[in-house]
Amino acid sequence: MSTLVEAPQPLDAEYFRIRLLAWFDQYGRTHLPWQQDRSPYRVWVSEIMLQQTQVATVIGYFERFMQRFPDVEALAAAEQDEVLHLWTGLGYYARARNLHRAAQCVVHEHGGRFPVESVEALSALPGIGRSTAGAIIAQATDERAPILDGNVKRVLTRLHGVTGWPGRPEVERRLWALAEHYTPHWRCADFTQAMMDMGATLCTRRRPSCLLCPFEADCVAHARGEEQRFPESRPKKEKPVRQTIMLMLCDADGRVLLEQRPSSGLWGGLWGLPQFDDQKALEAWLLDEEPGSEVEGQWQCFTHVFTHFRLEITPVRAHLHRRGDDGALAGRRWYDPDQPDSIGLAAPVKALLESLSSSTLL
Repeated sequence: MSTLVEAPQPLDAEYFRIRLLAWFDQYGRTHLPWQQDRSPYRVWVSEIMLQQTQVATVIGYFERFMQRFPDVEALAAAEQDEVLHLWTGLGYYARARNLHRAAQCVVHEHGGRFPVESVEALSALPGIGRSTAGAIIAQATDERAPILDGNVKRVLTRLHGVTGWPGRPEVERRLWALAEHYTPHWRCADFTQAMMDMGATLCTRRRPSCLLCPFEADCVAHARGEEQRFPESRPKKEKPVRQTIMLMLCDADGRVLLEQRPSSGLWGGLWGLPQFDDQKALEAWLLDEEPGSEVEGQWQCFTHVFTHFRLEITPVRAHLHRRGDDGALAGRRWYDPDQPDSIGLAAPVKALLESLSSSTLL
């Protein structure tokens, strides 16, 4: 485990800002969709989508989301199912649920206006932390608000040789102090975007473009030839493995039975296939819930990786020799893979349904 050592003193703030903004004016990204017609709502949606997700992936999702929900009122009035449907494939679905909840808070508690007067007020909304609040305020209002997302952490840890995993409180405090030191009172939107662009396009995780960096001569990690050391990784912990069986029960019309997941927890609020711990539990459930069903076989097991564990999924196909009851219990529905509905689906479930749609067994 690394020992936390005092990093070199910060660079002169004015020197840092001038060099960074000069680089941004020449090479920075200024044509991203959320940079056009900039508003707190559009910036907020983009910032939530960009958490744990690359810009290239987000662009299409953002444009589709804005087309369907052009303002916070439209998003607040939507059904959660539709929000999750438009989020399908982006992962980390708690972001979408929090986005929907926050929109309702903005409409019902703030009269449709985002509370961008302070980081504290904005971060009181679901799903908005200190750094995200800072990014929204800086980019939507051009007011001063430091940020510390993954890109900025990488730039600052390399520039100053800050050791230790950034998730450790003492390391995070050091990085926030640096972010505060460098953040100016002018051109705040450009400075914030420039910091993120530096990490995303130059100071990348692998193979950083140090020779093109405006701080090549100042960077501690580069001087030591230790760019890949920073930021230091979270102490490794073996991911536990869990197993589940997913039931693909098709009725006489080729429709598949889906269940809605609980609103919180794994795949919260999404629609998925019924899940079981073992084959015996699956067969008992079929006997109770859908008598007359017949198990046809097991598909190849595959693994879906989450942040904290690995899920081994075994798909089992079964057939119901009649049309499924459309008046089924609440929280269930029969889904036609050939005519997909606008509902939120977990990524592995979506993939299985697409396989069923093209299956000659239907």
